[in-house]
Amino acid sequence: MTMLLGIVFAQAQTARVLADKIAGIVGDKIVLRSEIINYIDDIKRQGGEAPPDAECYLLEKMMADKALILQAEKDSLPVSDEEIEAELDQRIRYFIMQYGGKEAFEQIAGRTIYQVKEDFRKSIKDGRLATAMRKSIVENIKITPTEVRNYFDGIPKDSLRFYEMELVVGQIVIYPKAGRELEKFAQDELLDYRKQIESGQKSFETMARLYTEDPGSKQTGGRYEINKNEKQWDPSFRNAAFRLKEGQVSPVIKSKFGYHIIQMVSRNGDDAVIRHILRVPQITDEDISLARNKLDSVRSRLMTGSLSFGEAVDKYSEDENSKFTAGIISGQGGSYVTIDELDKDLVNDLNKLKVGEYSVPLTFKDERERTGVRIVNLRSKTEPHRENLKDDYNKISIRALEEKKAKAVEKWFVNKLPTYYIMVDKEFQDCQGIQKSFGTMVKK
Repeated sequence: MTMLLGIVFAQAQTARVLADKIAGIVGDKIVLRSEIINYIDDIKRQGGEAPPDAECYLLEKMMADKALILQAEKDSLPVSDEEIEAELDQRIRYFIMQYGGKEAFEQIAGRTIYQVKEDFRKSIKDGRLATAMRKSIVENIKITPTEVRNYFDGIPKDSLRFYEMELVVGQIVIYPKAGRELEKFAQDELLDYRKQIESGQKSFETMARLYTEDPGSKQTGGRYEINKNEKQWDPSFRNAAFRLKEGQVSPVIKSKFGYHIIQMVSRNGDDAVIRHILRVPQITDEDISLARNKLDSVRSRLMTGSLSFGEAVDKYSEDENSKFTAGIISGQGGSYVTIDELDKDLVNDLNKLKVGEYSVPLTFKDERERTGVRIVNLRSKTEPHRENLKDDYNKISIRALEEKKAKAVEKWFVNKLPTYYIMVDKEFQDCQGIQKSFGTMVKK
């Protein structure tokens, strides 16, 4: 993504003149010095810090990718037009979101969306070819327990990792449903907002800033940029939006989040800018009590063994984040979490449980401030410790496998690079990485 962003800005800066030249060649693939400079400039533009010897490092990486692309083309590794088009659309949507709309992005890029997509097409195809070739090199590599032990034994004792407490936590979540009267109240509020907007008393943006209960868009007046094919949008919400003409306001529609009215601001094919106002029907103590009773019954069945945790998640849980992980709360480590990845209320609840136990139904607020009720299951728990094979075999084996794959890729380069024409510009011939990877093959 960063490199492609650099391409956009480089094309926009037509007043800037780069003294361009070929930095390196692999086979019939060239790396221009401008590609390297643009990449570094973009890292700095986004507030990042370029790595030491950035130009040398990037040239080595780009030339290695060119070798992978050459072999992928020779081996006819499949990269479909559909894959490329899907990634192009994703990248363009990202840029449009970053720069506040299609028009703003085109102005910054100095090119139309169509032209930018065509500029990106080759880069994306090459990236996919390089990735496909790497996967092809390592796809059959496995790791044995003996290799894992040898890898672990080779780690200096003072370099072994230290792990904080790690937990595997499952949950079953129900969101209490509001009663009919409060649902109707939310709908009537939206109908009144719609009437004021259509009569010209107030703008949709102003009403959204005042009344929407969507924290993600309140400050932008309910504004979102959406695509008809994006799956993260609630289907009812997305379909209602794309039925609208520009400037039109929808009737009240229901989604999994509550009730909305939507305004179509602008549309370009499958891309659209919309605004919405969300109202969430208020939950009463009685609604919460009904949800707690339902989960209390589920808990009883879990404890007697008449219902498995996975079955209970599949049948009852309404938490999208853990619905498809058998109820397991995911963290940076995958299926386990650390204390600092959990909310304070959940940490307090877990402190009362032993491994294998189920909590009583607990009321909580999710990241959208929705009231929910959940049962928590403490599946496993490790104490803070220094890395060892008994407790951390899976993590160690993953690292050992990655090292083995890296060595396989290095071996592939040693065997393949001598079969290609290699040229490195004099400016880069003394780079340490270039010397190591291409030194004896460089044509001066």
